[in-house]
Amino acid sequence: MANKILVISGHPNLAISHANKTILKELEKSKLNLEIRDLGALYPYKPIDVAAEQSALVKADTLVLQFPFHWYSVPSPLTRWIEDVIAYNFAYGPEGDKLKGKNFLLSFTTGGPADAYTPLGYNHFTVAEFVKPLQQTCYLISMNFLEPIYSQGMNTAKGEEAVIKKAKEHASRLIKTLEKLS
Repeated sequence: MANKILVISGHPNLAISHANKTILKELEKSKLNLEIRDLGALYPYKPIDVAAEQSALVKADTLVLQFPFHWYSVPSPLTRWIEDVIAYNFAYGPEGDKLKGKNFLLSFTTGGPADAYTPLGYNHFTVAEFVKPLQQTCYLISMNFLEPIYSQGMNTAKGEEAVIKKAKEHASRLIKTLEKLS
C-alpha cells in the first residue's frame, strides 16, 4: 500500500514564490501518492475549514509542511493552520490520538545563507535550534519526527534561474525521502 502524503503549503502568496512554487510543482510531477493543500489559496482571508483539514490529516500517513522560513519559524497561514487544526482531543489530549504514529516532515527554504545560521552568523542559532518548537509539537501529537529537508540562501542566489535550480535540487531530496517511506 502506497504511503499517502499530505503536503501543507504554508506560503502566504505562492504566486510570487520561485522556490516554494517550484518545489510543489516538482512534487506534483512525481509519482508519489500525495495531496497538496495551498493554505494561501484556500484560506486567504477566511477561517480555516478545520473539519476538512482534519479529515485530510486522518487519511494521510505522512504530513509534510512546506514553507519559506519566516521570522525564524513558519509563516502566518501555517501558524493559523497549526493553531486551529492540531486541536485538543484531535491531535493531543485524552482523546487526541488521530495523528499518532504518522510521519511528520518539515520541508522549507531560508532566504539567508547557511553561514548565517551558526553561532557566529547573523542569526546566531542553527536551523536545528530554530525548528525545536515544531519538533516538540510533533512529539506532543505523537507523530514520528523525520529529519527536516531544507535549502538555504534563496535570497542570496544569483537570479531566478539559480533559485529554481536550488528548488529543484530540494524537491529531488524531498521526493527521494518520501519514496523511501512508501
